[in-house]
Amino acid sequence: MADNHAHDDYVRGSMEISEQESTFKLFIFLAKYGSLTIAAVLSFLTIWFMPNGNFFGGFIVMVVMMVVGIFALRSKPAAH
Repeated sequence: MADNHAHDDYVRGSMEISEQESTFKLFIFLAKYGSLTIAAVLSFLTIWFMPNGNFFGGFIVMVVMMVVGIFALRSKPAAH
């Protein structure tokens, strides 16, 4: 038979989770902006090294991607 648990054992919903919340928010932030950065750098390198490609064309595409991506990935204000 299972032992009866003492009253001071873990009770669902009673644990402080602020550390988990902040870790999750950091992970989501790094995943979003890390993916954006990788996509922008890959686009830059692809345009730079393609036949008849150039550095400035790739750089312009990278900057435009970063600006549009930052605006698209910003956190939305919390609803009421």
